[in-house]
Amino acid sequence: MSAVMTPTTAVKVIRAPRRRRSSGLFYASAIVLTVVALAAIFAPLVAPYDPDAVDFLSFYGSPSAAHWLGTDGLGRDMLSRMIFGARTALLGPLLVVIVSTVFGVLLGLVAAWRGGWIDAALSRVFEVVFAFPSLLIGIMAVALFGKGLTAPVIAMSIAYIPYVARLTRSLVIAERTRPYVAAYRVQGFSEPWIALRRVLPNVTPIVGAQSTLNFGYVLAELAALSFLGLGVQAPTADWGSMINEAKAGLISGHFIPALVPALAVVIVVVAVNIIGEELSERIGGGVSL
Repeated sequence: MSAVMTPTTAVKVIRAPRRRRSSGLFYASAIVLTVVALAAIFAPLVAPYDPDAVDFLSFYGSPSAAHWLGTDGLGRDMLSRMIFGARTALLGPLLVVIVSTVFGVLLGLVAAWRGGWIDAALSRVFEVVFAFPSLLIGIMAVALFGKGLTAPVIAMSIAYIPYVARLTRSLVIAERTRPYVAAYRVQGFSEPWIALRRVLPNVTPIVGAQSTLNFGYVLAELAALSFLGLGVQAPTADWGSMINEAKAGLISGHFIPALVPALAVVIVVVAVNIIGEELSERIGGGVSL
């Protein structure tokens, strides 16, 4: 005599994550991101100097007890500028990830659940946006609306929405054919309720893992825009703009002002990618219905 799967029993077997031991790189990456985030949040308290304070007697100073990372071409303390620069370096990608994830999930859910001409129309829009690299869209936004952080963040958000939407769409299409969805329909639950209250929570972890990876990509792209002089503008501390400002010192052999922010971008991006890949592996080991 076969057992009948009810909505209650269906919910209990949805995606039981595989238990696996986290790697040392995962914990190291989490520590790095935590330290950077805390430094950005409490920058006024932990920075030893005003990041914009100019010292004409300390141009390109070497690392010392007074200035742990030395000074830049205007005598400004590099450590203080790195700490304050973490704010813009992390805030921009965070905003892009939040906006692109929210709108991408909603559009992907609508496209997969409604299907038909709505799915076709949204898919064509996604393909058009895919045709333009996100960095190019950011440059176009700066050309239209001016330099700064606002225009690139809006442009990058639009550019990354299709990535999240396409992933959500494919996941929802797979989920809507599972037995627990049919069980809820038999019980008389409405389609919006099933989609938002049961299907969406099941795909959110996978989308969240992908959005974590997107954070690293966006951070690198926004830093590139600032390096080109199209993002955050001087004298505001930002890792990308700090590399741009340090170009003149490279000719005279002063590498630290350019090397430190460049290494910070690389380390944070690598840490985010490690965490995102670890989350993807954990979620990917779930048990399918």
